Amino acid sequence: MSHPQPNSSGVASSDLVQAQFSPSPPEYSPSERTLLLRLAHDSISTALQRSEISPDLPKLDPPTPHLAEPRGVFTSLYLRGELRGCVGYVLPTSPVYRAVAETARAAAFDDNRFPPVTADEAPHLEIELSILTPPEPIHPEAIEVGRHGLLISQHGRRGLLLPQVPVERKWDRTTFLEQTCRKAGLPQDAWRKGASILAFSAEVFGDKNS
Repeated sequence: MSHPQPNSSGVASSDLVQAQFSPSPPEYSPSERTLLLRLAHDSISTALQRSEISPDLPKLDPPTPHLAEPRGVFTSLYLRGELRGCVGYVLPTSPVYRAVAETARAAAFDDNRFPPVTADEAPHLEIELSILTPPEPIHPEAIEVGRHGLLISQHGRRGLLLPQVPVERKWDRTTFLEQTCRKAGLPQDAWRKGASILAFSAEVFGDKNS
């Protein structure tokens, strides 16, 4: 099994921001959201209690068949309203409950933009989860700002932006495409010149709105 990595192309998004976006109707029930958020917090606190940060989590039993379905997941950590870590899987490589545990731990300790979360900080963290649908090819004119996230790739480079990013930054569709290309390290017009364009949606919820 691959493990989530911060700041790697197409895997962790440094542009993840808080937003109130989720598809309608929500796929995950209030009880499932509460369970997943608790699992994310527990994954971080368990690592701190053991005084070791291991990419390998203990065996976890699926809470429900629904939460055993493989999904892409991004976990964002906020401390006093500021981003404290963000790591995720783009593709559905793990059951959603396990992907949440893995990405929460990686966001706390493996995002190289930030120092590892401390025991003093952990109780004050606010967690936000973005659970992704599988990316699928899309024509540029079919992209809907606020509904779709983008994964653009070409020549071995990949860039990803989540659906809430263009909404928060007030981008139109063209700017969204250009900025995703930029995230990949590609020319901003690569989307017009043969780059692969995949779209996905995300159900976003967190401690503030679970």
